[in-house]
Amino acid sequence: MAYGAHHNPTPPPHPDLSLARDCDHCLGWGTVITRDGHHELCETCQPQTDDDDPPLQAPGPLPTQEAGHSSPHLLG
Repeated sequence: MAYGAHHNPTPPPHPDLSLARDCDHCLGWGTVITRDGHHELCETCQPQTDDDDPPLQAPGPLPTQEAGHSSPHLLG
């Protein structure tokens, strides 16, 4: 009986396909599947970095309150 893929809460890594194009280890996919069923970047063709995901945009500074004005969230 066939079963569907298990839901994985983390998305697979995003390989650079131009580097993976001629790789014999991953067959051009840029990722390999471990024995545990997880996707990992191919060690042969993908450069290793500390953080494979693009950096999240940091929120800007919080607006400051002017003296004498109350926050609408504090009004009840």
